[in-house]
Amino acid sequence: MSDTLRLEGVEKAYNRGKPGEVIVLRGVDLTIAAGEVVALVAPSGAGKSTLLHIAGLLDAPDSGRVLIGGQDYTGQSDRQRTAARRDRVGFVYQFHHLLPEFSALENVVLPQLANGTGRAEAEARALRLLQAVGVDDRAEHRPAALSGGQQQRVAFCRGLANAPDLLLADEPTGNLDPATSDQVFGALMALVRDTGMSALIATHNMDLAGRMDRIVRLQAGRVV
Repeated sequence: MSDTLRLEGVEKAYNRGKPGEVIVLRGVDLTIAAGEVVALVAPSGAGKSTLLHIAGLLDAPDSGRVLIGGQDYTGQSDRQRTAARRDRVGFVYQFHHLLPEFSALENVVLPQLANGTGRAEAEARALRLLQAVGVDDRAEHRPAALSGGQQQRVAFCRGLANAPDLLLADEPTGNLDPATSDQVFGALMALVRDTGMSALIATHNMDLAGRMDRIVRLQAGRVV
């Protein structure tokens, strides 16, 4: 079975070749096996968000290769990369970014509709996901009527709505108090384990990092 994610010699700089050039990633090599959950630990400004964006095909490296499920997406068109993001990658951020005019259920249904899933099937899957994280009783509520922890649980469900091979999460509990953070992270891990997907989760919280399969650190632009 192919690794879910493989980064080979990934480099990224801003203002490359110009005054003020900032080198963010220096030949990053990283492999995540199928079903593996990996913590990415780095100080602020070290480039972990850039690494996640490249891994999720939101940004392209200056050099190196990005493979998801054995498929090399280096140099592919924007259309091909967009299709891969939709079908193979899920994203969760520090802030929930839910659409305020839609209910919790609808926020999880919409990505599925965009992927061609029928409404009945999409609603059934959305409800199962919400139930798995304990917010199915809030399915018809809009984000403003949910607590911070509930909003983030819905965001997790949205990230998993299209059953991606790879989940990328950037400080997914960083905006929550410690007790809520622990509960919400537990819900996320249960979802990931139940689906068997792989995940790369950036966090400052070493207690949470220790609950994952492996910890990698980003230092001086390299994964160690």
